[in-house]
Amino acid sequence: MLERFSMDDSSSIFDKLLEEDGVFENKEILRPSYTPNKLPHRNKQVNEIARILVPALKGETPSNILIYGKTGTGKTVAVKHVGRELEKKGEELNVDCSVIYLNCKVVDTQYRALAHIARHFDKDVPLTGWPTDQVYHELKDALDDRKKVATIMLDEIDRIIGKSGDDILYNLSRINSDLERSKVSIIGISNDLKFTEVLDPRIKSSLGEEDIIFPPYNADQLRDILQQRAEQAIKEGAVESEVIPLCAAFAAQEHGDARRALDLLRVSGELAEKDDEKIRPVHVRQAQEKIELDRVLEVVRTLPTQSKVVLLAIVKHHECDRNSLTTGEVYEMYKKLARKIDIETLTQRRITDLISELDMLGIINAVVVSKGRYGRTKEISMNMSVDEIKKVLLNDYRLQNLKDYCPSTQTKL
Repeated sequence: MLERFSMDDSSSIFDKLLEEDGVFENKEILRPSYTPNKLPHRNKQVNEIARILVPALKGETPSNILIYGKTGTGKTVAVKHVGRELEKKGEELNVDCSVIYLNCKVVDTQYRALAHIARHFDKDVPLTGWPTDQVYHELKDALDDRKKVATIMLDEIDRIIGKSGDDILYNLSRINSDLERSKVSIIGISNDLKFTEVLDPRIKSSLGEEDIIFPPYNADQLRDILQQRAEQAIKEGAVESEVIPLCAAFAAQEHGDARRALDLLRVSGELAEKDDEKIRPVHVRQAQEKIELDRVLEVVRTLPTQSKVVLLAIVKHHECDRNSLTTGEVYEMYKKLARKIDIETLTQRRITDLISELDMLGIINAVVVSKGRYGRTKEISMNMSVDEIKKVLLNDYRLQNLKDYCPSTQTKL
């Protein structure tokens, strides 16, 4: 019989947790989605974006902008910061400067993008079902209902171009010629410096954009960013002095990634709260391991089926205390697993390629060794928790029949 809890019992659980004196004042400040009022070490880029957008405050059309830089270099937060300031100044001057932000990883088709922008202006456009031309005309009418300058921010713009082609840029770059009262400018944000190479030359020409590069942060700059956020996010005296420099040093190794630095500090704080103590360097090292494991598990989750079966073959060997394997041993196990779930059995050469890909992703280690007269092969070992990886693999319905499957193993080069 299920235990019955009174409402008082249930609330007392949360009361106890709420009374605990944690390390955070406001954890949200350490999330990448938070936009601070000041952006350390990005004044040059912020001022450049503002310089290009200032015509909007005069009712004129700003130039389009393409912003480049690796993950965690402050592109999105800088653009959102300038956009917020633009809208605020527009209100002061009684100029309608609308800023619309789209994450193209989520809004990943032309239809969705146009519909999302139209809905921002209260147009009742369904998320699917209309001809794209109809959505475009609804958007045009929404923009032209009163005089305004709209700035459309397309974050991860290369995602929508890669999936759906450059029609979205074609329509947005030509929309000004169809508008009578309003103006539109585009800001594209990308990790890929070369994504414009796939664009139609006419679209590249009509964009007429200005480029802004965001370089990676160094360790000192990351430390300043963390210090600024920590002053608001973490309670006074709840973090040891070595923690922020250590988070900055780890993130600097990841091509100066501020998101990684913020995640490290936040996860370190969460681990410290579990231990009921202040944030210490040991928590940073634990956080580094946890974040890396979570990253790898997400990569494993999205692997193609054949790669998952190869990885499961390696896992099965490890469960038999075989911590170092040859390509031949992995291939023999792979063939048995592939037959068991009735998928195509690839050649050993192709499986060798898939093993190399798993090695590049950091999931396994694959080192080429000489076996004397037997030639050269790869010695393969796991790089991460076998139990965690197995759990993710077996969540794939296609591999679930292999959960308790224990084929016999034999040694082959």
